Amino acid sequence: MIVACGEALIDMLPREGKDGAAVFQPFVGGSVFNVAVALGRLGTDAGFFGGLSTDFFGDQLKAALAKSRVDISLANVSDRPTTLAFVTLIEGKAQYAFFDEHSAGRMLTEADLPPLPVEVAALHFGSFGLASEPSGSAFEALMQREHLSRVISLDPNIRPTLIKNRDAYLARLDHLVAMSDIVKLSDDDLAWIAPERSFDALAEDWLDRGAKLVIMTQGGDGATAR
Repeated sequence: MIVACGEALIDMLPREGKDGAAVFQPFVGGSVFNVAVALGRLGTDAGFFGGLSTDFFGDQLKAALAKSRVDISLANVSDRPTTLAFVTLIEGKAQYAFFDEHSAGRMLTEADLPPLPVEVAALHFGSFGLASEPSGSAFEALMQREHLSRVISLDPNIRPTLIKNRDAYLARLDHLVAMSDIVKLSDDDLAWIAPERSFDALAEDWLDRGAKLVIMTQGGDGATAR
């Protein structure tokens, strides 16, 4: 089993209403949620670990995971609200406004970390939950606990508006990279993490820290791996 560890949220996407007014339509989403769904649809034995709400949106997320045959028995379910991400497009790129205070995902703590069954062979971490507290510390602790016995993949998928302390986030990222086997970042991530460095230079540094494979996606220009 591969367990995706991170956020499940609702993307509020802009649409035009019947009278021409701007409206937002909810869609299930989240970087790590999408990984879990993709794995399930591909027929992989997949699981999800993160915070899920008992609210209306949380029920939608749970139903979507179940429809894709994703095991949610490890998830932490609470009555806290679901995170909402309002999305706008600026010059073709998505810009996000997050409503995440005291959400089911963000308020995940180390006390909520479940024991993992022996059939879990790999854990995927990423994105939103790594930049918020206390969830970031919880996911970091889970990786620390499990990285010597399971394959670890990491996709930072950075959302700069969520990061309050750049230096602290980069220090956490260095620690996570050192515990990961596979690290995937985008060219936008690279521009934020190390704007003065090339992908090859950053990848060499991360490989020296302990990663086995570093991949950078470049939108329509494909991907590069080291």
